[in-house]
Amino acid sequence: MNRFHVHLNVTDLDASIRFYTHLFASEPAVVKPDYAKWMLDDPRVNFAISHTGRAPGVDHLGLQADDDRGLREFGRRLDAAGGSVVPEQAAICCYATSDKLWTEDPQGTRWETFHTLGEATTYHAGDAACATDGASCTPDPKAMKTKVAAAGTACCAPRSGCC
Repeated sequence: MNRFHVHLNVTDLDASIRFYTHLFASEPAVVKPDYAKWMLDDPRVNFAISHTGRAPGVDHLGLQADDDRGLREFGRRLDAAGGSVVPEQAAICCYATSDKLWTEDPQGTRWETFHTLGEATTYHAGDAACATDGASCTPDPKAMKTKVAAAGTACCAPRSGCC
């Protein structure tokens, strides 16, 4: 079964971990110096927070697929919705390696659909090809699409890291 994903930027990671641990009545599944994640079953959500220098608030929303087939189905749905869909293969982000599809909704909210392939030892790849601030795992799909068109290839080559 797929899982809804929410990622918040926070100003105080420790206080936020305490708050969400109590709210969800569950310890985080992953805790790092700049990141925490809860994999909840009720409600079924992948809820992540990070303190990486970005403005506090909702960073992006997403849908986590259980497998490659599920990710392809999300891709078909995103195409049907009419947004620009930008693939990112084997991205290192949020202490995981994932295949992703990025888009924005009509008001500019970033959406990430992804299938996690395994764990990673860093929050993001140090040589992130498309990141503008070096701290973000949430690309600007419009900028990525422009770079793809200009270069003729995806800006996020395998293992390049977060765009």
